Amino acid sequence: QLLLKIGQFNKAEELHTALLEQTPNDSDKAHIYYMLGMMKNDKGQYTEAVSFYEMSLKIKQKTLPEDHPSLGPTYNNIALVYNNMGDYSKALEFYEKDLEITKKALPSNHPDLATSYNNIGGVYVDMGDYSTALKFYEKAHIIKVKALPSNHPKLATSYNNIGEVYNNMGDYSTALKFYEKSLKIREKALPSNHPDLAQSYNNIGQVYNNMGDYSKALSFLEKALPILQKSLPPNHRYIIMVTNSIDNVKKKM
Repeated sequence: QLLLKIGQFNKAEELHTALLEQTPNDSDKAHIYYMLGMMKNDKGQYTEAVSFYEMSLKIKQKTLPEDHPSLGPTYNNIALVYNNMGDYSKALEFYEKDLEITKKALPSNHPDLATSYNNIGGVYVDMGDYSTALKFYEKAHIIKVKALPSNHPKLATSYNNIGEVYNNMGDYSTALKFYEKSLKIREKALPSNHPDLAQSYNNIGQVYNNMGDYSKALSFLEKALPILQKSLPPNHRYIIMVTNSIDNVKKKM
């Protein structure tokens, strides 16, 4: 765990592989396979990640029923990898298994249930099925409103996700309302250089760009860029994306 925290992915992987060879204990093996799956996913090695997660799952399923709560995180992580690979039907299959477990194990207003709905909503966004995505995001949002204080950053994420769907659907004025609600919470709850604030400024900038209000678009995009430059390497795709957006908006003015 420590090696992962300090970014020593290769050393952590070597250590876990060595531990795997030494341990006769099945439950320890399941945990090591799970950790190796996480490391492979972080490195973008998705096929290997899935196979490690599935080895972990196989061991756990020998002693546990299909809907045991401790299987939830493994289903969830397998879904995440399939989503990263663009295999959305597989991602949905595993997110739905996780959702079934969460529904049985927790009360209907538990924040973890909101996370499950949120994850499924995200897959539908990636599939371009925005109306279904919206249904899941709204289910997640209802739980969060009940369970969390009104200025909680997770609520800001919820408003942001709903805004993103409306933006993708071309309903820019509604998107803007949700993005602004998200920004309001983030400005109160987060430090001024937090990457989530950059996300909000960028999203609002993109909506103004879509609406043809280029001076407002530019002012928000120019707020996003310095935050990203402080927290990410200079060639990161988000920095390139926002820089390109700024150039495009300037050309339109």
